[in-house]
Amino acid sequence: MPTETDHPAADTHQPLVAVVIPALNEEGKIGRVLDKFPRDARFEAIVVDDGSSDRTGEEARERGAALVIRHEVRQGVGAAIRDGWQAGIARGRPYLALLSGDDQHEPSELVGALEALLTAKADYVQGSRWRKGGHVRGPSSGRALGTRFYSLVFSVLTFRVVTDATNGFRIFRAEILSDPAINIGQSWLDSYDLEPYVLYKAIRRSYRVIEYPCTVVYHAREGYTKMRGLRDWWRLFRPALLLRTGVKR
Repeated sequence: MPTETDHPAADTHQPLVAVVIPALNEEGKIGRVLDKFPRDARFEAIVVDDGSSDRTGEEARERGAALVIRHEVRQGVGAAIRDGWQAGIARGRPYLALLSGDDQHEPSELVGALEALLTAKADYVQGSRWRKGGHVRGPSSGRALGTRFYSLVFSVLTFRVVTDATNGFRIFRAEILSDPAINIGQSWLDSYDLEPYVLYKAIRRSYRVIEYPCTVVYHAREGYTKMRGLRDWWRLFRPALLLRTGVKR
């Protein structure tokens, strides 16, 4: 369970937030993400190249990523995020964050999200395109209805209103992952399950979770997402359901 531990004091010589950016064949996009990364010494970018067959990793290095982790064989987005977060912890960063590698988020919004988390003395800030001040840019191809429905179901299962539970944009205290009731190393979390798993656990373990309005951009000509069909949507849905029913821990 969370404690009333003070937030770590800033070390002016080291970043505070390890921002993990999972990427699979995002050549062209990953460079745009890093070009927009905040020029703020509190943040560092850790790109996890999950078995790309293009120049994703090389482009990330060229465009200023602090660390690029390479999976020679594709392991899944959850595995990529996990390896990035574990690297952030190993580097001593007190906060961990997540951005999409396909340029769907606005990296500059990390600054406001961190300030909101610190001001509220929260443990976890979840991005929401649906809160006042949030935005959706580009045609969503019907995804808006799906994300809203998912968030409704997620809210019912957690007993807490969450307006945008599918949104990957987030910052949280690294200490959360040391909670013995939170085990991100489970193999069933290697795909899209990991993100909702951590959000569900943070809420149900009574960590201080707040939402922050953010922007989601759909690049119609470049593809909306790497999610494919009902199988990947089920991977988003099942963590809250399986945890709520006690099937998974």
